[in-house]
Amino acid sequence: HVQLVESGGGSVQAGGSLRLSCVASGYSRNCMGWFRQAPGKEREAVAVIYTSDYAMSYYHDSIKRRFTISQDNAKNVTYLQMNSLKPEDTAVYYCAAIETSRLLCGLGTAFRYWGQGTQVTVS
Repeated sequence: HVQLVESGGGSVQAGGSLRLSCVASGYSRNCMGWFRQAPGKEREAVAVIYTSDYAMSYYHDSIKRRFTISQDNAKNVTYLQMNSLKPEDTAVYYCAAIETSRLLCGLGTAFRYWGQGTQVTVS
């Protein structure tokens, strides 16, 4: 079993930055993702990283070159560095995990484990 705990959310002005952290307890998984859900909208994948061997990362088009996902395998922490934040980035951000192959780790992956979410508000 994996428990995911997110932190780092908050309120920030447009153009500002935040860094989200996701601490995974229990057996680590090699495919980690960040998702977000805005009020009245479906949850969407923001960024995904395959953490085994050669790390691969994938990003939603709306956040490319603004957000960066990274992994500290020694600490079992997945980060989402968010720069140049926009009001449309306002959402609850969720961390997710699954053990899978590199080919199946991507924005369309059906993740198995989920955190409780952290609110990000950009004004």
